[in-house]
Amino acid sequence: MSDRRPFRLATSSTRMLAGTLVSMAAVVAVVTAISLPWPTLAHEPVQVEALPAASDSVLVCDGGLVSIGVDAADASGLALSATQSVTSGVLAGSPEPVEESLQSNVSSGENGPLAFTAEPQNRVRTDVAASGSTTVATEDLSGYTASACQPALLESWLVGGSASTGAADLVVVSNPGDVAATVELTVFGADGMITPPGGTDQVLPAKTQRVFPLAGLLLGEESPVVRVTAVGTPVHASLQTSLTRTLVAVGVDQVGSIAQAATQQHIVGVQVAAAPGEGGTSGSSSILRVLAASDSATATVTVTQSGAIDPYSEAQTVPLSEGVPVEVDLGDLAVGTYSVAVAADAPVVAAVRQATGEDEGDDFAWYASAPLIETPSLFAAPTGPTPVLTLVNDAAEDATVSVGSNDGEFRLELAVPAGSSRSTSLEARTVYQLDPGEASVRAGLSMSGDGALAGFPIWAADAAALPITVYP
Repeated sequence: MSDRRPFRLATSSTRMLAGTLVSMAAVVAVVTAISLPWPTLAHEPVQVEALPAASDSVLVCDGGLVSIGVDAADASGLALSATQSVTSGVLAGSPEPVEESLQSNVSSGENGPLAFTAEPQNRVRTDVAASGSTTVATEDLSGYTASACQPALLESWLVGGSASTGAADLVVVSNPGDVAATVELTVFGADGMITPPGGTDQVLPAKTQRVFPLAGLLLGEESPVVRVTAVGTPVHASLQTSLTRTLVAVGVDQVGSIAQAATQQHIVGVQVAAAPGEGGTSGSSSILRVLAASDSATATVTVTQSGAIDPYSEAQTVPLSEGVPVEVDLGDLAVGTYSVAVAADAPVVAAVRQATGEDEGDDFAWYASAPLIETPSLFAAPTGPTPVLTLVNDAAEDATVSVGSNDGEFRLELAVPAGSSRSTSLEARTVYQLDPGEASVRAGLSMSGDGALAGFPIWAADAAALPITVYP
């Protein structure tokens, strides 16, 4: 019996060793199998590149100038004081856009503001341009206004105006769509962001315009910024601003909207037209209003005269608190055309105010920031003083920009050096196409004359829709 026990132990050890070796071999085989490529069967899904159908191009104009409280029996009543002269057009060979008048809550025997709709041709968008201008001389309104007719937006920023004594500013909202829009007006002032009861859940029916007195939203605010948001369909927003000093009207303007806040804002074509005072500077200061939209920020403000590369004056550093507009005095500038750049470390919106003076017969204008133009785009020069086109090239390479009338009879090429700007005079009441070529530029149109001052940025044409991939 003593010989069997060692034999059984040896047999068991041999079995355990064999089992261990087999397990190790299995592990090695599995690891090797995982690491080596296995034959695969791939099936590529059927896919088709399709170009979405182009949508209509729709522009909305601000309409005529409106007075508030003209009737002593109705202090809040609105009345049309002067109609708007509109210049519009498309490229030669394109069908004319459909023109319609929107209904307004302003009492008058005239039609409301104009809206233009251009249908696409051969699945390609039809570019259309329009602008309006008005000259007025009444007891409460005096001056010249010019504004571009713009597309409707779901969010718009209005930088300018005042709700203090002497101002009679109005927020103008138009709905060119076929369905109603629900609009909210948010006002930013010295106490930050406020959504007043009069600006909440305002229903704007299709094809209508509504005018809101700014003082009814935030009475007494000297430096407001208004954000207009819409649900249901995009709307067009603008600001009519006017000023009266000791019962004398000293200017009026229609301020277009800014599409979005950004860390870089460029106000293009600020025209200083007042007669030179001491030292060759104008008699009226240029004021920049800037708002940090969502976060506190630090902004750097640079002023450059058209045609120059070096700044006109030393750059200013401006601290910004979230939701509180700040005004920056740009100083007395010599007569000429300027661009103002605002660079911040958080998104901002900005505009510049300039005036011919502060007395009877003077006028003022708010210049909103200009977006980048990277595609050929139409713009309309309105009726009034000679329009001056200013181009800004803030890129690192020189740009050659082509400007031609929409009928093809006039064409001009402008070389704009990197980091510089250039201005040229055009003809009033004419539609032009601006082609930046391979570059991207910013552009503004400004008009000045005796008792007249106005300007607006040029917006890029709506980009064509990109192809999409369809998996049937």
